[in-house]
Amino acid sequence: MSSLKLLTLICSTRPTRIGPSIARWFDSVASADDRFSAQLVDLVEVGLPLFDEPHHPRLRKYQHEHTKRWSALVDGADAFVFVTPEYNYSPPPSFTNAIDYLYAEWNYKPCGFVSYGGASGGMRAAQQAKLTVTAAKMMPLAEAVAIPFAAKLIDESKHFNSNEQLDSAAKVMLDELTKWGRALRTIRVP
Repeated sequence: MSSLKLLTLICSTRPTRIGPSIARWFDSVASADDRFSAQLVDLVEVGLPLFDEPHHPRLRKYQHEHTKRWSALVDGADAFVFVTPEYNYSPPPSFTNAIDYLYAEWNYKPCGFVSYGGASGGMRAAQQAKLTVTAAKMMPLAEAVAIPFAAKLIDESKHFNSNEQLDSAAKVMLDELTKWGRALRTIRVP
């Protein structure tokens, strides 16, 4: 069976963010798993302004080049992992904006969350995000990676220092992404 195209998305766009360090760690775990063709995507580099398309995303009548590029990237994926901080019990607005730009490109694809924050490890943000992705007909997994006090695991060179518990959680989530990704691929591919 062919590998699943997995996009790991860095959801925070804040200049002082630690998301890229955490996402690089997760992407390295996914890249080492031969069930996936993994790609790391930074929403800063994607560069989506606040939603600015004149037509509803269901129509796929995109006017802007940034939307057309985003559509092609998301459409080509089989599964997603959102690396998200928690801002006021929610994911960052950049996450919601990125989801809202598209519709059909997200449909019938599984997604997992690597969340980070203070004591809660960003779990409240992940729970809020699950409501958003289900509206786009995505399948959010119960399995997740929650990283409490994540800043303490980033060294002076901005490297994320994982541990056995987080590595195990990542592998469990990848196992579930594989099951759901393969099953949902049959719905999308005639």
